[in-house]
Amino acid sequence: MPGINASSSNNVFVLQHNTAACFLSYTAPFLRKHEASSNIVLAHALKRVDAQTALSGFEFTSESDVYARFHSDDLESYTPRPTRGAFWLTVWSHSSPSSPPSLDIVLACVDWTLGDYPVFLWTPNRVSASSSAWLAPRVAELAAQLNCCVPPERVFSVFGLTSLVKAFARTWTHLTGFTVEPEPFYAALFSYCTTDTFRDSEAPLPDGHRLRKATAGDLEPVAQLCKEFADDSIFFPLSIERARVEARELISKGLLWVYDAAGDITTICAVTRNSHRVSAITKVYTTPRWRRRGCAEYLVREVTAQLLFSVGKESVVLYVGHENNAQRVYDRVGFAGLCGKDKPDAVEDSIELGFAGTDRGHW
Repeated sequence: MPGINASSSNNVFVLQHNTAACFLSYTAPFLRKHEASSNIVLAHALKRVDAQTALSGFEFTSESDVYARFHSDDLESYTPRPTRGAFWLTVWSHSSPSSPPSLDIVLACVDWTLGDYPVFLWTPNRVSASSSAWLAPRVAELAAQLNCCVPPERVFSVFGLTSLVKAFARTWTHLTGFTVEPEPFYAALFSYCTTDTFRDSEAPLPDGHRLRKATAGDLEPVAQLCKEFADDSIFFPLSIERARVEARELISKGLLWVYDAAGDITTICAVTRNSHRVSAITKVYTTPRWRRRGCAEYLVREVTAQLLFSVGKESVVLYVGHENNAQRVYDRVGFAGLCGKDKPDAVEDSIELGFAGTDRGHW
């Protein structure tokens, strides 16, 4: 079938999907079942298909539709090949010759306006992913396939569930010789807020302050905050010119909210990954001179409330660093499992590991 390649070893096999439509035709029902945790791979794929397809075509794809494709497609013809641009790899396995295949791991290798994203990994099998015996054959096959698709310099970092990323990084280093950077690029908790966990506040905004969507007139202050946010990350700095490109895109697509303190833009909050029932807050930043005044909490609470109660999302998700003081802000808004509190099953430990000597992109 055009757009798909496959490689297999014993009962584990890998499909290569060179279009988002192809990827979703195989994975949509499994991603929907885990729509919050799969947010990164699902939302990035949905951005690459038209609205009608996203809202109707894949929303009604069932697991039986996927299994029917396996019977109709010629898996023997799916061979690894070098690929330019975005693609996805899916790892499947059979528990027995007569059983339907199980989706075990998804790898997304995608890009955007400012360059390549990290390689994103996701699994619907969190419990299994804690077992080295389960991970080893799947990660080995996945790494081998990825190495056939792109030069190793493209894999500047890998982000996802901690156990999965660490296993992949060890295998990738052994396979390619590219070593892991001494410090993780990002070590974070994946958290969520729902209508049940959301916590409102009656604290009034100061006079003259507003929480609103960013407009074209906010371009320069928003670009400056995007640059400061990127520079804080150390690993992915931005020039003001590239920050302006990012700001213009976020504003034009209606994905950015601001805290407006009587004309002074103090804080930004971006929501750039969206699927049918889930939205992700992907950037929150307050310029240093306005910190410790509650700006971020006001803005995050407002954006989260709009997404849950006005837009009708079932959950709002985000990642927050293990040592990031922003955990306190998100906890007060109602995001689960933060600030040392008990972690529900859906709160995951995630990590981004970088590789030395590679061509670093941006996210």
